[in-house]
Amino acid sequence: MIVQTAPDGAPHFVITQIDHARMSGDLAALFGNEHFARPEPWDLIVYTIAHHDEGWADVDAAPDRDPYTGLVHHLTKTPLEKLMMTSRQSPNFNEQRHPFCGILSSMHSWGLYNGRYGLSDKIFIDSIDPAQRLAVQAMLDEELRRQERLKQILLADAATAEWAAGNRLFWAYKLLQLFDTLALFFQMTHAAARTPTQFLHVPVHGEHDITLTVTPVAPDVATVAPWPFTTPQVVVRCRGRMMMPQPADTDMVALFASLPLTEQCYTLQPA
Repeated sequence: MIVQTAPDGAPHFVITQIDHARMSGDLAALFGNEHFARPEPWDLIVYTIAHHDEGWADVDAAPDRDPYTGLVHHLTKTPLEKLMMTSRQSPNFNEQRHPFCGILSSMHSWGLYNGRYGLSDKIFIDSIDPAQRLAVQAMLDEELRRQERLKQILLADAATAEWAAGNRLFWAYKLLQLFDTLALFFQMTHAAARTPTQFLHVPVHGEHDITLTVTPVAPDVATVAPWPFTTPQVVVRCRGRMMMPQPADTDMVALFASLPLTEQCYTLQPA
């Protein structure tokens, strides 16, 4: 789950990881113009971005109460054993669509524990209790084996070999990270608390990276510079539920299921 911040005393907008990923995919589908190329296989890249958190379905369907907040567990506070389960299941799901999707999803899982392959200075695995780190490392090593196995499948087919060669996979990975974190820019923080943010390592034609600057200019409206999209304006929506902190004896599964779905609408414009 993503538990958006909220003003004091106000309910929180709570988003499942599936809905987060769908919005990431909606953003990705609109990416590309004369300055920002779309790498191939673009349809599979957009599919994976839209489904990169599919392994969260079971976890988010049975939410626990965070004793520190009285809300469901926020993404970064999810118990480690559940995080590990999602890290395996998301690549499992995407591999069923295509080996390329499986590799890209697996790279996302591995990168979240390892500073996003050097794109971030947050090394999550270093903060994990040593008593649990061996199990996490075993899971991550298995993901590396998955990536190599699926890469060999791509390389063995002339129609897909180019997708696994050179920097194509890492180009796609950088775009997954962009749209994952751009969605989180809106989803994690309520409108009044958002601040200008730079998104690093955004690939341009696969040859070099630039930085995107996203600047809030009104509630749920932000500008982007330089502009990476096909359309003159981007409007995306995200489903969620409004939730207040709950007492300790609350049945969080029943409560969450009973909360009505609502949505937030976000607008991006050129700077």
